[in-house]
Amino acid sequence: MLTPKTLPGLQAALTEAGLDGWLLYDFRGLNPVAASLLGMHGMVTRRIFAWIPAQGTPVAITHAIEQGPWVDWPAEWEKLIYVSWRALEEALPPLVKGRRVAMEYSPGDAVPVVDRIPAGVLELVRACGAEVVTSAALVTQFFATWSATEIVAHHRNAEALRVLALEAFQRIGAAARRGAPLHEHEVQAWLQEGFGRHGMEADHGPIIAATENAASPHYEPSAANPRAFREGDVVLIDLFATDRGGHGMWADQTWMASIGPPSARAQQVWSAIHAARDAAIDLLRTKLAAGEPVRGGEADDAARAVIEARGFGPYFTHRTGHSIDARGLHGMGPNIDNLETRETRLLVPGVGFSIEPGIYIAGEIGMRTEVNGYVDTDGSLVITPAEIQQDLVIL
Repeated sequence: MLTPKTLPGLQAALTEAGLDGWLLYDFRGLNPVAASLLGMHGMVTRRIFAWIPAQGTPVAITHAIEQGPWVDWPAEWEKLIYVSWRALEEALPPLVKGRRVAMEYSPGDAVPVVDRIPAGVLELVRACGAEVVTSAALVTQFFATWSATEIVAHHRNAEALRVLALEAFQRIGAAARRGAPLHEHEVQAWLQEGFGRHGMEADHGPIIAATENAASPHYEPSAANPRAFREGDVVLIDLFATDRGGHGMWADQTWMASIGPPSARAQQVWSAIHAARDAAIDLLRTKLAAGEPVRGGEADDAARAVIEARGFGPYFTHRTGHSIDARGLHGMGPNIDNLETRETRLLVPGVGFSIEPGIYIAGEIGMRTEVNGYVDTDGSLVITPAEIQQDLVIL
């Protein structure tokens, strides 16, 4: 959150990036970056701007009837209050004219997660005489990085998910062997209860899928269309949760098992995704250890090359991983992606993400392996959980 205490660090980053300032904009929650950095709460139904200059004090532009959400705006910082659109448009040019301004904008929509400013607002700001550039690197640094407390919470939640996944596998296997198989939705419900026992919560999921259903990456089990786990099935469990109340850090994992000896096909697919996952990890670990800059897209390329070499390229239909931050399981930091988007942001200390290559052959089989990673304060790569899956779990 932007405060007099955090302002100097932000201004130093602006100066280092060669920017004159960061112009935050929001309207009805379009831009979560603005709402978070400004600490906005309460009713905000009119347009707002906040100018954060590389030097000097910030300036807010806010509508007359919505002053409540600005109660925490420091008294020593300027606040311009408008009523008419004319007054709003007159307030902007003195702040941004002739200046290089960062906004939540991505040229060509290359990185959609930070492309939050409407085209009309960009036209307005540019008409004021500003040069608008992307704030993507600033969003990474000031919105998406993990605090020390959040790192501790992530490790705690990651271990809890690992334990729950393995316990769920044992329940599935035991039920199948005694001739009273569990259904996908029943395992989902049990895991949801498990989140509560561990002080965690999630707004949906987890994904529990058998064999052919696992070929749908976002599969939703249902009591209305039950699928029992049978001998010979592969079992996919994708579980994700954060601390109850949403004040910790998400963890997100996918585990794979086979009820009885896996088929040759299942072993072939597992070998491919396992090798792809490790290729992405190895690339990140090597580059970060050497102090070299590295982007999420490079890790995506490394994982995808393995799967393509194994002949499964057309069946790996999503990015290798997504950003994770405290505000969302799918965060606003750098993704591990050079497929769906042109992710060019650097992986810097404090950013977290998933690594989850998968192969999905419709009507036949789907498999995914997922771990999480973050860049520690010393620039090294940390992978969670501490014990990641190496072999298919045989039930």
